[in-house]
Formats: sequence, C-alpha cells, structure tokens
Amino acid sequence: MHSKTTQEAIIVLKESIKELESSKGSVLVGIQKLLRVSKMISDESCTTWCEIQLGNTKYIQPLENYIDMLVATNKSSTKTNLKKLEEVTEELKKSGVDLDEHCSLEELNVKANKSGGGYKNIGFIEERYNDLVRTKKGNDGTYYKNNLNNHLNYVRKTAHEKASLLYNTLAFSDAPQSAFDILKTAIDDKLLDINPELAEKLMQAFKSVSTGNSEEWSHALTSCRRLIEGLADELYPATDELYNGRSLGKNQYINRIWAFMDKSILSESNRDLAKTHVDFVGSYLQRLHKLTNKGVHAELTRVEATKAVFHIYLICASILEYHDEPQKGISEKMNIHTASLDELEAVLDINRSMAKEIVKMRVAKGRLSLDDISTIKGVGAKTISKFQDAVSFD
Repeated sequence: MHSKTTQEAIIVLKESIKELESSKGSVLVGIQKLLRVSKMISDESCTTWCEIQLGNTKYIQPLENYIDMLVATNKSSTKTNLKKLEEVTEELKKSGVDLDEHCSLEELNVKANKSGGGYKNIGFIEERYNDLVRTKKGNDGTYYKNNLNNHLNYVRKTAHEKASLLYNTLAFSDAPQSAFDILKTAIDDKLLDINPELAEKLMQAFKSVSTGNSEEWSHALTSCRRLIEGLADELYPATDELYNGRSLGKNQYINRIWAFMDKSILSESNRDLAKTHVDFVGSYLQRLHKLTNKGVHAELTRVEATKAVFHIYLICASILEYHDEPQKGISEKMNIHTASLDELEAVLDINRSMAKEIVKMRVAKGRLSLDDISTIKGVGAKTISKFQDAVSFD
C-alpha cells in the first residue's frame, strides 16, 4: 500500500505527464508539477534540474559563467582560460549543479543558444514562442522561433522522461520482487553465511553499477574478479597438485573453481549434465577476466559492467549450490563496521536474518549509527540496549 505522500506524488506526476504530452499543454506547468513532486520525495537532482529550467538565479549565473568559459577555452586553451574554467567549474559544483546530470552536451548546446532563450525561465521562452507564432514572425530581433521551438522540445522531452521515470518508480514500488531480486537476495544470504567479506564485495559491486559514475563501474568489475579469486580460495585453496592436468596454484583460481565443481558433484548421473555448466562457468570467468582488464584500461559502458555483475550472481548461484556452509569462529567484542555475521549473532543474541540485514545496511550506507540500527525490522529496546553495551560505531 502506497503512503499518502506517494499517492499524492503519483497523481501530480500523472498531471505533469499529461501536460507534457498534450500538444496544447504547457511546458511550464509540466515542469512546475514535476518540481513539486521532486521536492515531495526529496529528489535533489530532479529538483535542481527543474529549478534550472525555471530560471533560478542560484544556478543560472554559475551555469552561464561555465558556458562562457567553455567557449573561451575551446577558442584558446591558454593557462589563464584553463585556470578560469577550473574556478567556474568549482563554483558550479558548489551551487549544487551536477555536471553529469545537469550539463549534458545536449543541454549545454540548447542553453548556449541565446536566440533560443538560453537560461531564461521556460515560461518566458514559451511566451516568446507563442507570440512569434501568433504574429507569424520568424524572429523579433532577439529570439528566433525555430530556436525557441527546439529549446521547448528539448525541455518537454527531458521533463517527460524524468516524470515517467519517477512515476514508474513510485507507482510500482510495491510490486512483487523481480526474479533477479529473489536470486540476488538468496546469493547475498548464502555468501554472507560462507564469507561475509566476499558477500560485501559482491553487494558493493552491485551498488557501484547502480550509480551514474563511470569510475564506479570499473571498480565493480575489479571487485567481481577479486570476489571470484576469493571464492576460489574459500572453496578450493591453492595447491601444488594438478587436477586433470590443470595447475591449481594461487593464480589459477578458475581451475580451482572447476576442480571444486567437479569434485562436488557426487551423483554420477548428474555429472555429465553438470560438466557442461562447469565448462561454461570456466570459459565465462576467463572472459570476465579480460572484461575486468578492459574496465581498468579502456572506456567502460554501464551495460558491460552491469552484465558482468549479473553474470557473477548467476555463476555464484551455480557454484554455491554445492557448498556446505562452514562454521566461523566467534569474537566477544566487535566493531559494527567489521563484525562478522557470527559475531553479530553471538554478541547481540540476535537471529541470522537480523544479522544479515545489518550487514546489508552496512554495505548500503557505508557507516552505521544506532539510529540506523533502530530502523531494522525486529530491533527493539532490548536489542538497542545490547548495542549500546557491546558495540562500537567508531
């Protein structure tokens, strides 16, 4: 069941989308409604974008300075211009503008065209365009109808994309878990039982590909390779022995996973069927290794990084099916940011599910506070008291 705020936001988004889709609709009204929703749900990025379209001077002056210096630097990349560009870029960031989110090449091209309205309020641009249409003029000496129209079309399209994305996110937020969500949860839980450090690496990789930062995507691939290496160490430690002619040394982690899978399939009737999958896992891990190197040394797309992380989850699903969970040692005192699942269970006297939720929250937030812990389902006054007595949040 959606909250009252979410229900209201969905209604307003429908109105915004309808306004933006109608040939007689107002772009200004569509933006205003989108801004209202963005503030309701605390979407700072969308709020900033809307404020820019509405001509908020907090953002407009730094943006105009930024565009002016981009143009000047392109014409003459002197040390003075480059230094000035760095200064105005820093000023822009301080204002709350995100270069990736709010300064795309398409947006900058539209806004740099003064005859199309530049960074004027979108309502003003809409009025100027309607005036030229009504008077059947191509321009009024300052603004040109075609350029104004291009500007309006861009803003209408972008606003519609943002409104539709928010609508889908809010309207279907209570929908049942996707098949991948179910698989991811199962693998996260299984890995947390086997080796919490590896589990955190995988969850962090998934978190990284969910961002808009290309550096994070490369880090995700590196995390995937390290996770597979760590998983090989966990399942089949390095040895000087050979297995079916393959070396099983420290760097031969793919061979060690193959060996683990081969030895773990006890049923002879299943061996041939499973062998096909083992071969697939091995060959994919080799391709993943190359992809990881590509992520470090070349430009990486988000799709490539996401595919790699998803495949790692699928591979883990196959590998961990044959793994018996080991029992870990327990420590009496702990730091919340480094504690293992067993330590959380033993010291706090909580169940495994709650311990897993703490680890998952730790990955998502980076650092935890007692207030964060109190939001976890099942944590009551008694558990909070134990945290206060036995846990460090430093």
